[in-house]
Amino acid sequence: MAKSRILGPDGQPLELAVLQEEIARPTVTGIRSVWGYAPMAGSLTPSRLAAILTDAVEDWPRDYLTLAEEMEERDWHYSAVLGTRKRAVSGLEMSVESASDDANDKKLADAVRELIRAAAFGDMVDDCMDALGKGFSAVEIIWDRSGKEWQPCYQWRDPRFFRFDYATQSELLLLDDEHIMGKPLPPYKFIQHRPRLKSGLTIRGGLARLVAAAYMCKSYTLTDWLAFAEVFGMPLRIGRYSPGATQADINTLITAVANIGTDAAAILPKSMEIEFEQLAKTSDGGDKVFMGLADWLDRQVSKAVLGQTATTDAISTGLGSNTASVHNEVRTDIQIADGRQLANTLNRDLVRPFIDLNYGPQQRYPRIELRVLESEDTQALATALSLLVPLGLRVGQSVVRDKLGVPDPDKDEELLQPPAPAPAPVAPRKAMNRAAPAAPMQDDVDDLTDQVLDDWHPLVDPMVDPVRALAEQAQTEEDFLAGLGALMRTMTPEDLLRSLATQAFKARGLGDGTDNPVA
Repeated sequence: MAKSRILGPDGQPLELAVLQEEIARPTVTGIRSVWGYAPMAGSLTPSRLAAILTDAVEDWPRDYLTLAEEMEERDWHYSAVLGTRKRAVSGLEMSVESASDDANDKKLADAVRELIRAAAFGDMVDDCMDALGKGFSAVEIIWDRSGKEWQPCYQWRDPRFFRFDYATQSELLLLDDEHIMGKPLPPYKFIQHRPRLKSGLTIRGGLARLVAAAYMCKSYTLTDWLAFAEVFGMPLRIGRYSPGATQADINTLITAVANIGTDAAAILPKSMEIEFEQLAKTSDGGDKVFMGLADWLDRQVSKAVLGQTATTDAISTGLGSNTASVHNEVRTDIQIADGRQLANTLNRDLVRPFIDLNYGPQQRYPRIELRVLESEDTQALATALSLLVPLGLRVGQSVVRDKLGVPDPDKDEELLQPPAPAPAPVAPRKAMNRAAPAAPMQDDVDDLTDQVLDDWHPLVDPMVDPVRALAEQAQTEEDFLAGLGALMRTMTPEDLLRSLATQAFKARGLGDGTDNPVA
């Protein structure tokens, strides 16, 4: 038989052929019967229940597991609350966290993400949650090697196909015709989910064991209630016979009294009579006793399974009250614990074998996470990152993606881009001049400007006066333009140009003095 170089938890090489076989399938005639097992015959008495629970711990759990299954089938309230507890976990969104931002770790995490997207994965999770009632569940993995990778196929196995070892009551063994007391399970072949609802032996941790006594009491209550309902409201039938009646006459009267309730007719001798005695009716009828006891038992079962009663019974303050809110928080705590325990099982019995078979043993493995995220958690995470990252906090993108449940983008995938920043508003010029302090040389420049403006008349008048005189003498526009050309050739603006050049040179000197030196 071909063996792998990968070592299992027992330190021995894996047998590859066994990984691809169904080793726990049911048979027609063997110890793992395909037809199931006979139901619990007769009524469940306290002594019988005690014997079943004792045998489950000491030697043989088959009767207990049968009882646990029938409880889900016969008690509608227990079935409803247990189904709520299961779906509270199986309905959670799963995310995969890579071991680090290393390229290989990201590759492994992406492979596990593809694994949990398979349709069969969700059904397997539902089968694992069967452990809540019975204490454990076993799902066989039949590894498919037809493609390039080892891919798992899942098959739920009846828990009555297994038992725990006699010495420690902790190792799960598979029953078969050659090993009636059970044989060890091959590594990488089974997903064993054992929710830790309480410390101690696994077989004592199922919810069915916790509520079995309530189930027994409720079965007594319903039986008596139905018997009471059969005769409730019917008058008491009293038969009277004469002192000389024979035994045959008495038997005839007894038969008539017994059948008159259903036949509404009877034949009697004249010496006999039947009287109907109407019972007194009270507001506290016996029916309320049975109803009250059944309701009380159901509330205790709700507390045992869900940790509260508000989601199943709108009593007292009602579902919309603060009491209901507090109860719902307790149930969330249970949901978080169940999700964490299931994630540990999947990481141990599925993720690691899948990675080892396809990529070889690793130092670090990706992890499946089942978190109960409320709507404001994402907003709180975004707010914290926006405040802490600018302050220097280093956060890996893969960590944030895992927390948000967003996979890594493909190489050619179009990415979302942050919006372009808005342009900074430009302050009005006057506001800027008022707000900004004056430069040290600004007063000298102002003085130079004032000096030039004070002397502009003597410089400009010699050029403006001839033009003004020509405009007064000209009769038409054509005469003015003709005379302007000759006038321009006789004007000499040397004084004005010399003044402008001098002031420009001074202004340039002042500007160079205030400029910063070039680095």
